[in-house]
Amino acid sequence: IPDSGRKYYLQFTTEDYRSGENAGSCLATVLYRKTKSPPVVNIKCMPTKDQKQIQEEDNRLYQKIRHQTKPIIGNNMPDSYGNIEPALEPVWALAVAGSSYIMWEKSTENLGYFMAQVKSVKQWIRKDDFIEFDYTVLLHEIPTQEIVSCHMRLTWLPGHPLKVKYFCASENQGLEDGSGMESGSAAGILHERGANF
Repeated sequence: IPDSGRKYYLQFTTEDYRSGENAGSCLATVLYRKTKSPPVVNIKCMPTKDQKQIQEEDNRLYQKIRHQTKPIIGNNMPDSYGNIEPALEPVWALAVAGSSYIMWEKSTENLGYFMAQVKSVKQWIRKDDFIEFDYTVLLHEIPTQEIVSCHMRLTWLPGHPLKVKYFCASENQGLEDGSGMESGSAAGILHERGANF
């Protein structure tokens, strides 16, 4: 698009990151502007699971985390053998959802990211029903092969937007703030800039 950037039209399928099952198909447009701002993404997905099933899965994930007797603390997920302790899988699931916002925000036409590892995670105990975690995540930058370390604070309650604030070590910019939409699942995340930690 003259004076704006390049626009891409995509059709793709998604899969459940744990089971590998088909989670739905999506149509999207992505506009990479000439400025260094994040891409403009419009996406419509047809999930294979109904909304009730997604909410039930979100609630099971939430209850697993909520019923811990002490704050969750973890390191190096996955470990050097590719393993994640079963007790930490819900925390890993939230890291996948939260880091996807960072990867979307930082990606350009020429750079992409994958979450390589959760280096550390610590749960904050709150007086309300929300759950909150501080993460240090390592992102693998493609094609440079650089490893980018990002601090991420994630807050979530099923039925409310997933909120992500982050700072990446390689950036000379302030904190970023993102918010999700509709359900607390990783299905569809919208974002807005906002307050600091």
